[in-house]
Amino acid sequence: MSTDSVNPNRRRILNWTAGVVGAVGVGYAAVPFIRSMSPSAAVQAKATKTVDLTKIEPGQRITVSWQGKPVWIVRRTPEMLETLEDPAVVDQLKDPDSSASEQPDFAANPHRSREPEWLVMVAICTHLGCIPSYNPEPGGDFWSAKWEGGFFCPCHGSGYDFSGRVMAGSPAPRNMAVPFYEFLSDSELRIGKPA
Repeated sequence: MSTDSVNPNRRRILNWTAGVVGAVGVGYAAVPFIRSMSPSAAVQAKATKTVDLTKIEPGQRITVSWQGKPVWIVRRTPEMLETLEDPAVVDQLKDPDSSASEQPDFAANPHRSREPEWLVMVAICTHLGCIPSYNPEPGGDFWSAKWEGGFFCPCHGSGYDFSGRVMAGSPAPRNMAVPFYEFLSDSELRIGKPA
């Protein structure tokens, strides 16, 4: 039997068949890998956080966890809201219009929120990731003689007003982040976008 005669058509069919079988095998191997990149139901459930607002008194701040981060919800008093447009406070801010800060479009205002009374903000200092303290009383040794209250990071001395806007002279480079949120009713708020 001679091995000199090779049928080119047979070789072409074998190569084509091997290519098709290989492509199908790669497809079957890729499907579970691609599905593993989709968030699970447990992860999707953590993508949003619903908060009952009825127990928050004026001037009170609560902390909730959302996507592994602390989020503050502050029910601001009329006195707190007055400081947001007070020239003595605004003149001390690095970015009073929040043009260089992480926030949704609805927060492009002095109160950085959908409703002036409610502040929803990621409670992480934009300097090195510490968690600032809530200091609602004016005066004190937190920032300056013009301190009207707000948030103060004890790690390196960054100060923020009642909207999370950073004070000039702070080591923090930008305002604190405002996550996407929406009111489901007058008494309920959802942080994050549902999947």
